Amino acid sequence: MFTLITLYSTIIPISLYVSIEMIKFIQSTQFINKDLCMYHVETDTPALARTSNLNEELGQVEYIFSDKTGTLTRNLMEFFKCSIGGEVYGNGTTEVERGSAQRNGMTLGEVQKSTTTIREKGFNFDDARLMQGAWRNEPNPEACKEFFRCLAICHTVLPEGDESPEKIKYQAASPDEAALVTAAKNFGFFFYRRTPTTIMVRESHIEKMGKVQDVSYEILNVLEFNSTRKRQSVICRYPDGRLVLYCKGADSVIFERLADGQSGIKNLTRENLEQFGSAGLRTLCLAYRDLSINHYESWNEKFIQAKSSLRDREKKLDEVADIIERDLILIGCTAIEDKLQDGVPSCIETLSKAGIKIWVLTGDKMETAINIAYACSLINNNMKQFVISSETDAIREVENRGDSVETARFIEDTVKQELKKCLEEAQHCLSTASGQKLALVIDGKCLMYALDPSLRGHLLNLSLNCTSVVCCRVSPLQKAQVTSLVKNGARKITLSIGDGANDVSMIQAAHVGVGISGLEGMQAVMASDFAIAQFRFLTDLLLVHGRWSYHRLSKVITYFFYKNLTFTLTQFWFTFQTGFSGQRFYDDWFQSLYNVIFTALPVIILGLFDKDVSASLSKRYPELYKEGIRNAFFRWRVIGVWAFFSVYQSLVFYHFVSASSRSAQKWSGKMFGLWDVSTMTFTCMVVTVNLRLLMACNSITRWHHISIAGSILAWFVFIFLYSGVMTPYDRQENVYFVIYVLMSTFYFYAALLLVPIVALLGDFIYQGLQRWFFPYDYQIVQEIHKDSPDDSSRATFMEIRNQLTADEERSYAISLLPRETSKHTGFAFDSPGYESFFASQFGVYAPQKAWDVARRASMRSHTRTTPHRTLNQNY
Repeated sequence: MFTLITLYSTIIPISLYVSIEMIKFIQSTQFINKDLCMYHVETDTPALARTSNLNEELGQVEYIFSDKTGTLTRNLMEFFKCSIGGEVYGNGTTEVERGSAQRNGMTLGEVQKSTTTIREKGFNFDDARLMQGAWRNEPNPEACKEFFRCLAICHTVLPEGDESPEKIKYQAASPDEAALVTAAKNFGFFFYRRTPTTIMVRESHIEKMGKVQDVSYEILNVLEFNSTRKRQSVICRYPDGRLVLYCKGADSVIFERLADGQSGIKNLTRENLEQFGSAGLRTLCLAYRDLSINHYESWNEKFIQAKSSLRDREKKLDEVADIIERDLILIGCTAIEDKLQDGVPSCIETLSKAGIKIWVLTGDKMETAINIAYACSLINNNMKQFVISSETDAIREVENRGDSVETARFIEDTVKQELKKCLEEAQHCLSTASGQKLALVIDGKCLMYALDPSLRGHLLNLSLNCTSVVCCRVSPLQKAQVTSLVKNGARKITLSIGDGANDVSMIQAAHVGVGISGLEGMQAVMASDFAIAQFRFLTDLLLVHGRWSYHRLSKVITYFFYKNLTFTLTQFWFTFQTGFSGQRFYDDWFQSLYNVIFTALPVIILGLFDKDVSASLSKRYPELYKEGIRNAFFRWRVIGVWAFFSVYQSLVFYHFVSASSRSAQKWSGKMFGLWDVSTMTFTCMVVTVNLRLLMACNSITRWHHISIAGSILAWFVFIFLYSGVMTPYDRQENVYFVIYVLMSTFYFYAALLLVPIVALLGDFIYQGLQRWFFPYDYQIVQEIHKDSPDDSSRATFMEIRNQLTADEERSYAISLLPRETSKHTGFAFDSPGYESFFASQFGVYAPQKAWDVARRASMRSHTRTTPHRTLNQNY
């Protein structure tokens, strides 16, 4: 019995694992890493596949979780506007404002630049009221002075180069800090030197117009920024002994730490923050506090103890910092512009058409996040928006009472009610005929309560019904929690993309992690599975390489299953005649080399070079990606079809050959024996399964011809050598001279011709009927463009030609020279079903009517003026 079982071990061969790993590795290193469409010329950064295990999952992604800063935007910060004492300074309009005006049918005129405008990296501010000492004439000059000093002192920037405003360079932990220090320099507060305990600032126009003085500020403590605190503070001593704490951070944490009696400036600043957020600007609030010597010394002792603690050091430092960061005086706020990357709106629109839902998880204000979402086409006016925010009048009223327990309970109840209300509205909208798309916007404070186990289900159900989700004011931990919620709750393939260290947890929580090699270091790239330079490259990574990889690997696995099941079933049919005794039907070497040599190379070529449509058509018809989301090529129905024809072909191989051989005779007049029949069956099988792979290909190149012809030739070379040589050490003489005897008969050539034809006849008919009556989307696109030459390669070359060096241009031009024309296999019928395919692109469901297919096809006259040809799909 054990011997019988071992005969069926070939159904799952080790070569399957080896072939798949080889295919994935070459796809990653040769195709993804060397794709010029994902090469960023400005930074000389190609795409990088850091793993080869997730190629097929790139073709099945349904949810993308994206950071905003540095991912959707360029992370090139420019100081654009500010608010000091409730007064707004700065002219000009942002990209978001211009895009919003365009959506509303308005046109914004160009703002005339003033004569005092200074433009440099990190500074794009235009308002003569603050430039060249003019701030002294403002109604609040003291507030302006504190504002500028806060910018010049409260940071961890390191100056480099000459100590002159024109040549100095700032090295900062983030582009925001560098932009703020650059702004202080242009306002007349030039930070030029730092030591471990002091900061040197060259201040202009303090005592009188035109006077410049160098001031040394002693830095006593630096309370650094982190994602939990969302603020940074510096305690410094003025030359006259004054102790001041300067603090900058998110408005949500600064406002709750303000001293009493500032409701006027607080309300004005909040209005200005909303105005800046609506313009898509990144905002920070600035505040300060004067400290007494006794108060500072008593606090500093606690700070030193916390700093020297060996256990829970970070937690203790945060607690001590929270003690002194109280009773602050609000100065104002800054507004920094971070422009969108090129191609982001079109990329998001294309991915949305592909059935991918995009979530933006950012730490920015809600107004900023919403307007950035509008600017990058994530949200539009046709969507119904659900907004769950903690910035409501009711919540503010409860927060002003100062009872944290009551506030938490009130917010939790509010979030629960909002989730239920939004979920009911979402279900109602989806049940209507219009099927309006939905968008959800939620802030970090509400998200904290929504992620509670009692409300998590409501949040998940609501989110999955939405096309776009924007989470603002979220921490890195919340990003990871949201990603894990969808990954585990929806059971869909998720992808996270980010560029900074705060995105690492989110990247690692998703099925596929993509890092952007931007300006915030390489932490995200080092934690990711794939690295790209720009968000727009996701289109090529997913819709081209991901879709191809999924399609190819699905075919490779199902084909492996087919050819090994066919081989094993012929042995299975033989056991009925041997009484399940364990007698082998094939020679041991036949069984050992079947997967290693005779059928190995063609399936690898299939996994590397098969393309249903070209890269340009994959992006032109993003709806083709939905086949991967639905797992259309690796479901049980597909496997069942392969299994059915495997059973059919194995019956043909065994019974056709064994039955026909009974009347056949050798040249000596003897009947064919067991090894004659098995060798004949194996020969027909090797030819058939290799030709069956050719039928499964969408594109056929020279490598397909070489691999298939080479595999069949390898079998004949092997059997000629193996059956023609016998040594005294041979254990048996099973197949000695068998092939020579077989080839001396007419029966061999008749069987070799007829058996593959009969075996493949069922596949041929099925593929024709399937392509005609029930075509896949990609087959419809193939028929549409079967007479259209593929100009994508030429267009791509023209696009990047001017950005390459002479050697790179020559190498790329050589790679585009014509080599082998690929030919689509299968039936070149005018496939019906176009209506349903294009209707699906517009969100309209139009099922095909099978009984109308033949009628439409017969009534349609299609005059071909050119011979049938298909897309040239070489890599």
